[in-house]
Amino acid sequence: MLNDNKEKEIKEIKAKKPKKADKTVSNPLAKQLNELRKPALKKPATIKIDTAEKTEIQKPTQPKAASNPITAETDSIVARINNFNTNKTANRMYAGYMNQTLASSHRVIDYPELVNSLNEVLSNKTSVHELFSAVHDLFTDRLKSVFTAFGVFHEKSKCINIKLFNSMGSTYTSKLLLSDETNPVIECFKTAQPVVRNDNKFLDIPYVNESSAYLFPLNSVSGCKGVMVIGKNDIDNHIGLFSFIANYCALFMDNVELLEQTNKYANTDTLTGLYTHRGFQEVLKAELKKAEENDSNLSIIMLDVNNISKINRELGHAKGDEVIKLLAEKVKQNIRSTDKAGRYGGDEIAIILPDTNTPDAKYLAEYITYCLSCCFVDDVGPVKVSVGIATYPECSRDQEKLLILAEQAMYISQAKGYKEGMSAIISSSDFNFWDDDALNSFAEVVAKRHSQLGIDFNEELIHKFNNEQIVSHNHLMELANSLASAIDAKDPYTKGHSTSVSRYSEALARAVNLPEEEVQRIKLGALLHDVGKIGIPENVLKKPGKLEGDEWEIMKQHPVIGAEKVLKPNEALRDLIPIVKYHHEHIDGSGYPEHLKGDEIPLAARIVAVADTYHALISDRPYRKGMSVEKACEILKDGAGKLWDADLVRQFISIAPSLSTSI
Repeated sequence: MLNDNKEKEIKEIKAKKPKKADKTVSNPLAKQLNELRKPALKKPATIKIDTAEKTEIQKPTQPKAASNPITAETDSIVARINNFNTNKTANRMYAGYMNQTLASSHRVIDYPELVNSLNEVLSNKTSVHELFSAVHDLFTDRLKSVFTAFGVFHEKSKCINIKLFNSMGSTYTSKLLLSDETNPVIECFKTAQPVVRNDNKFLDIPYVNESSAYLFPLNSVSGCKGVMVIGKNDIDNHIGLFSFIANYCALFMDNVELLEQTNKYANTDTLTGLYTHRGFQEVLKAELKKAEENDSNLSIIMLDVNNISKINRELGHAKGDEVIKLLAEKVKQNIRSTDKAGRYGGDEIAIILPDTNTPDAKYLAEYITYCLSCCFVDDVGPVKVSVGIATYPECSRDQEKLLILAEQAMYISQAKGYKEGMSAIISSSDFNFWDDDALNSFAEVVAKRHSQLGIDFNEELIHKFNNEQIVSHNHLMELANSLASAIDAKDPYTKGHSTSVSRYSEALARAVNLPEEEVQRIKLGALLHDVGKIGIPENVLKKPGKLEGDEWEIMKQHPVIGAEKVLKPNEALRDLIPIVKYHHEHIDGSGYPEHLKGDEIPLAARIVAVADTYHALISDRPYRKGMSVEKACEILKDGAGKLWDADLVRQFISIAPSLSTSI
């Protein structure tokens, strides 16, 4: 009984004894990683296993070595698995082999680290070349590979262009024709399947260390894009991983290609095949940066077809397009590979010439115009163009100003060409800014592109004016007339206004018997009375109707802008400030900018105010026709003593009929 009780107690103790802990890893991610590390258990379809092979493998001896490393490895694994059910020791053999293989593989390749590094490589690269170089660096660092090569299929030439990176940092290139079907690269590309070779001689690239070569197709959704080749002896167990990496690279190549096509369509003009205005600006920005870094010249040629509006109007836009296409073709035929051309405007084509000075740019422009003169378009005849040139840094270092100067030179060329009956080539360095042609062309540019220019170039105009050396009163009058012409040209509705107001003010000043010196001061001040309009936005200045609300408040700033921004910096013009600043003040204090009353307003400003109002009344406006002299005088008379000086109004009315209204 006692023994029975002891046996019962022993059984209970054994039952209560904790079981031995299971060493199996429960982490599913770890399990997946272990599965990924295992070599494939299935033998590829290309490898056949017959009965004879199985019989041979069932023997305890080691399988025969195969010439192909992957084939040998697969034969061994399959043999061990087939022997599993008949030989109890085979299970232990396979387990020991796998543990050994996995341990070795783990030491060579850390899967998560490699994939994460690949993601980092792809995330910050924008070109295929950058990708290839980075992947090579990754393989060299992580795998200690001998070389990495990438072969990219070129559709047009039906070949694969190979670029090889070796472990010493050198690169080599070669080309393989698709007709060379014996080459493993071509085999891999055509079959879109991995290929293994025991050597790398097929690359035919010198100074590459001997090693096995593993070839992987760059497969994407659009098909095979090329081949990735790795020079290394021991990646047999990682074929799946590197196939994945190759496909990942192919996907990146697809995305880059798609982005390039999108940018090409966005930046390519459909009619000419040249850059669009936007694309041209981007290229110019990059080229100017290079020129600055290299301390080199860069020239811009601007070409404009003469009489294109007439061609479109009389012969149709299709004929106009034909002429523009012809111009684009001649440009593309005669520029260097480093030069870039774009359709800058409707009929304007601009050329960027890196590392080119003004004389060389003129030579090219002359040759293009000669080629065009030899081309006859039906119903049009020889094509004539106007040509403007501006050079960095000689003309300007600023991109926008450089383009403006090139365009301005083109307009001067256009004016000279029409006069002389031939194509003229003008550089920005060939003319004086204050020449009539230059000022008129500047007005053309301002009228066409003011929304793009803003106030910056207007400030350049003022800067030029204020930095001119005043050598005489005549010189001062000449410069003031030039500046007034540029200002009036900015607003075609008031063209000639400044010169007319100056003439009327001079006549009124003499009528009230002012000293000659004061008469000349008033004449000059009246000429510049609206100089502040240079800082008024185009949409306000040219509005075809009466100004409202904020628009009027903006316009009321022009006397202050003229006085403070234009006249004040120039010592020779400072005594004109009261005339310019207060010519819109009224006797009753209702004027602007400071609401001065009566005699608080300087006499010179009161004189200019009467002359300014009179010319405005008799001039055409977008919203009304100009009034008669009689009507204008009646309005002045009604406002005498309220808005304008009564004595001055009376004197002006007496001389008004004798004043010519011509400019």
